[in-house]
Amino acid sequence: MTISGTRITLYDVMDYVTAQYPLKFICDLFDLSEEQINIALAYIEANQTEVEAEYQKVIKEAEALRLYYEEQNRERVARIATLPAPPGMEAAWEKLQASKARH
Repeated sequence: MTISGTRITLYDVMDYVTAQYPLKFICDLFDLSEEQINIALAYIEANQTEVEAEYQKVIKEAEALRLYYEEQNRERVARIATLPAPPGMEAAWEKLQASKARH
């Protein structure tokens, strides 16, 4: 279910509505007009049970895909992490590694 004239799904919007982001932020993020967001929210409210059930399904599928690709790329990510800094980028690389260590 996409917002008319866009490729933005109701579920994209619901992520931010559920997290209680301001509507202005959501409009700006997705380049939506006030009318588009109001129509989307009205549809969500009018079809709350159906939309919420589908939203939960979308979230579950997205998590399954994330886990699948995380597993598929585990060795590749580990190998990349052991590579040395690209030539001429040593200082930036050290800064990046220090930032990663803090988080």
